[in-house]
Amino acid sequence: MPIRIGKAGKANVLNELGRQRDDDGDQDGALQAYAQASAVHPHWAAPWYNAGLIHKYRGEWAASLQANARAVQCEPGNEGAIWNLGIAATALGDWATARRAWRQYGIGIADGEGPVDHFVGLTPIRVHGDGGTEVVWADRIDPARAILRNVPTPACGHRYGDLVLHDGAANGYRLRGEREVPVFDALELIAPSEYATYEVSIDDATQEEIEALVERFKAAGATAENWTASMEVLCRACSEGRPHADGGHNHGPGEPPAALGPWRLGIASREEAAARRILDEWRAGVSTAASLHDFRCVLQASPRA
Repeated sequence: MPIRIGKAGKANVLNELGRQRDDDGDQDGALQAYAQASAVHPHWAAPWYNAGLIHKYRGEWAASLQANARAVQCEPGNEGAIWNLGIAATALGDWATARRAWRQYGIGIADGEGPVDHFVGLTPIRVHGDGGTEVVWADRIDPARAILRNVPTPACGHRYGDLVLHDGAANGYRLRGEREVPVFDALELIAPSEYATYEVSIDDATQEEIEALVERFKAAGATAENWTASMEVLCRACSEGRPHADGGHNHGPGEPPAALGPWRLGIASREEAAARRILDEWRAGVSTAASLHDFRCVLQASPRA
């Protein structure tokens, strides 16, 4: 005698089929299974949430918003769906929906129209490019947007000042002072920076002189970073974990620079001439025989429309 299962049981089977297909890399098949589960049991949040998750990571924001809105309608306390609804609304510039989502989550968002203004603080964001992945510090200006405040290397395809949309699930941790803070993955570039990225190599200069050069750039309305001293190469497990708590995990060679370099600097500037002028003025004022090599633009600026 065949075993009969009810609608809830059938929906659960289809939802699990969707999860299996997603794990196997068949996202289209997973979405089909989730749609079937929702058709059988339309008031169950899980398949709507799971579909919204796929649409989020594919950057299909209208579909993600619709699926997460249905999940929240089915289960008003579903925090994951509420947060992803806020992300999708932010991506679409649907600020009224974003405000409602953040407030429903429990965040005290002020009244207003237009983009949400709710500064969270300095936050590490993982940015992805064709040539590499990098964790940089950023000003988190609301629950889903951040402005990059480091000078990223060109491999990750991002610039100082880029405005990015980011996920809300922690994917690693870093220390800010003595406090542990979560790392969030960037989902897409919202507004490109007006700053280009330049690179220069400097020999025969002390670290103190290099630090003084960095301060010159900041005082001039640009910024610079001593990549030689600030960059740390991590394996994926440590980058997505707690590298400060690994207790000596070996990430390969990382010899410190000699007392006089060479130093590799990343510079963020709106104009090449301005960057060159700051370098020349600094070079004329240092007591050592500092020499500059290979100054070049490694990532062009993309003026905002």
